Amino acid sequence: MELVVEGVSHRYGEVVALEGIDLEVREGETLALIGPSGCGKSTLLGIMGGILQATGGRVRVRGEAPVGSLNPQTYIFQDFALLPWRTVEGNVALALEHHRLQGDEMERRIADVLQRTGLSEFRHAFPKQLSGGMRQRVGIARALAVRPAILLMDEPLSALDAQTRELLMEDFLALWLRERITAVYVTHNLQEALRLADRVCVLSRRPGRVREMVSIDMLQAERATPAAQAHLARLHDRLWGLIKAEAQVAEREVVA
Repeated sequence: MELVVEGVSHRYGEVVALEGIDLEVREGETLALIGPSGCGKSTLLGIMGGILQATGGRVRVRGEAPVGSLNPQTYIFQDFALLPWRTVEGNVALALEHHRLQGDEMERRIADVLQRTGLSEFRHAFPKQLSGGMRQRVGIARALAVRPAILLMDEPLSALDAQTRELLMEDFLALWLRERITAVYVTHNLQEALRLADRVCVLSRRPGRVREMVSIDMLQAERATPAAQAHLARLHDRLWGLIKAEAQVAEREVVA
């Protein structure tokens, strides 16, 4: 499935958050959204997923969901959004309980995603017993249980320490390379964007507009190699150059 954003604008009262956003997220690609604080990244993601209604323009879904998809568009959040009184297994089951699954289909799905995310031996543990990285893995497993066609991720690694973030980036990469799920990934971290995305959409300071679309012409599997570092460093400098001045202004606004 693909997402097509056509002329999307959004207001919060008198504040124009987004203005005239046009972009496409192609089937099987990961598109990263970056930009200075307050540029409307999370707002745009919410509109893409149907959580927010745009005040102008529209979002279309193009193509068919895969067989067995219960929720074609699914979120992974920054704060894990786990129920503390439920086990790992119970939190994953939450995404399936309002669907009428036949026979042992729920159990099969849960066992499958726990195995794919390395959580099988923790299925009876509660969130408070898990590290931050493991809790985020539960969020990933819950999202995958509905077999989504499109994953919408709002800074899913930003609450984690550097080592855990690195490990989960490897998990995300394995997921992309194995299943090629269409994904939109909001992040402030340029290195995350360069490691995971096929293209990076740079939004301007509020009102958010598409300032530039940057393609990363290198396979994700090759980006951790020493030979790739110089090229990725140049792309990092290019992305930072696009947002640095506006990020400095945005930081002063947030402090004020």
